[in-house]
Amino acid sequence: MLPRPTPPRTYWADRSILAVLIASTAWLSLTLARGPGELAAIWVGNGILTGWLLSRRTATWPGYVLVAFVAELPARMLTGDQALYAVAMAACNLLEALIVAGAVRRLVPDTRDPRNWMRLGGIATASTLLAAAAAGVLAAGLAHTLNAQPFLPALGSWFAAHVVGMVVVATMTLVALRERRRLFVAPGRRWDLVATLALIVAVTTGVFLNAYAVLFLAYPPLLLVAVRHRLVGAALGVIALALVAAIATTLGYGPLWQQGLGDTGRIAVIQLYIAGGCLLTIPVCLAMAERDRLAARLRDSERRYRMLADHSHDAITRVRADGERTYVSPSATEMLGWQPDEMQGSHWAIVHPDDRERLREAMADALDTGQPRTDIYRLRHKDGQYVWVEAVSRAIPADDGSDRIDLMITARDVSRRVAAEQALEEIRRELERQSRVDALTDLANRRQFDERLSLACRRLQRHGNPIALLCLDIDHFKGINDGHGHATGDIVLQAFGKRLCDSVRDTDLVARLGGDEFVILLEDAAPASAETVARKILGAMARPVEAGDVQLTVRTSIGIACTAQPIDPATLLAQADTALYVAKNAGRNRYHVAAVTS
Repeated sequence: MLPRPTPPRTYWADRSILAVLIASTAWLSLTLARGPGELAAIWVGNGILTGWLLSRRTATWPGYVLVAFVAELPARMLTGDQALYAVAMAACNLLEALIVAGAVRRLVPDTRDPRNWMRLGGIATASTLLAAAAAGVLAAGLAHTLNAQPFLPALGSWFAAHVVGMVVVATMTLVALRERRRLFVAPGRRWDLVATLALIVAVTTGVFLNAYAVLFLAYPPLLLVAVRHRLVGAALGVIALALVAAIATTLGYGPLWQQGLGDTGRIAVIQLYIAGGCLLTIPVCLAMAERDRLAARLRDSERRYRMLADHSHDAITRVRADGERTYVSPSATEMLGWQPDEMQGSHWAIVHPDDRERLREAMADALDTGQPRTDIYRLRHKDGQYVWVEAVSRAIPADDGSDRIDLMITARDVSRRVAAEQALEEIRRELERQSRVDALTDLANRRQFDERLSLACRRLQRHGNPIALLCLDIDHFKGINDGHGHATGDIVLQAFGKRLCDSVRDTDLVARLGGDEFVILLEDAAPASAETVARKILGAMARPVEAGDVQLTVRTSIGIACTAQPIDPATLLAQADTALYVAKNAGRNRYHVAAVTS
């Protein structure tokens, strides 16, 4: 994300502020250097320019660079620099600022995002060291050529002054341009920031008005402001420390005058002192920024999770291994009628008694394997009825930092789905029954008979259990239909089927094959047993069948085929049918036993 463009009405104001800052800080730094042509102990102008460029669009950089260059020249000449030397040094400063700003802009386009700050810190540090070294070589060469300064001391002074100034001031400029008035007037910040900065100034002033070497005493307040106000506090604190140290030392105060140091030595010590403050605070600020970023991500994650949990139609529950609920989402109220706090704790009573043991086993399995599993069970609604839920159980770490493993159970109401599935299953069973049952007599139909006969023949072949098959039809049934109507015929068929069922065992099969054709399958039945059943049926048919106002005498003919030897089902049925026609041809109302051949 690139910086927002500067509005046209603030165009000249923006550049004017930059010009004033560059000119004033350059004059102050050069004045404290105590001599025309000498390099400053700390140079802040490049940090200001770098921060300014990084907060503006890249296309506008040429204008800001020109303003900074022009503003630095009069400040240098006012402090005694020759025109050529001033132009050359201003050009070196521009080179340094452009190297750092260009590297950061290319590698970290969005400096506002806290997620990039750790990377930004590394790139900014590396580019600052490289830029200060490159510009320092040029500047030291110019200082040596034009002002006869020793090359290596000049290079060291430039490098130290510019690295410290860039690290501190560029950061402060970026923060100040982003925060603007909020830097000092934001709620909870104004007086606390002013107080901690005042503490730094007071302690540093005391340190540098003291003849004893107790420079370290200024570092604790500096660390305090960095911890409380992050990069803003660190940058302002280091600037305050640097200004007090430089001004006091320039005026002849402080422990640096008691050590027999020359001007170069005092400058080097001040630079090390400021660098120490940077090394103490900037890593802390970056670590605190990373901690804040992680905490913000955690808060955002918790907020999103809470929003999803609170507004999801699914009920979300956190359950310990012993079954105690430690969290129940508000959606449970819509599903079960209970308030979340009413469901917390160990309340197995809301689980249907038939499902409790299965639910315990499911929870134990999810905890043992660590794999999610889905179960369907019933929970009691507050009004007493049971609700079918589909629940997904997942093992999750405990929320108290212990090694305990909990379960997160996400449940949804599937009562309608279960009811629909049960209805469909009932329909399926009914369709299956109808496909195997005769609709008129409620006896087995041909499909079921064929299946049972096939099974009986396989058992006969495997175990040698004898079977008997009786084929029956109603004598002169066509006359009943023609003379009394099909409704009466249906009543006769129903009565006939019932009397057949009453004449056999519960394990025997009575089936209607169609029309007035019936069969009876007897398993584990000897021929004598089959004949007994046939005589019983003939006796049952002696009673008239009442069909409305009419009493009808119904007779039947029976063909019997019995075998104890393996046989094909079709063959057995054909032989029983043949026996039936023998009985019919013999005068009806009787049975005939076939001589079975396999």
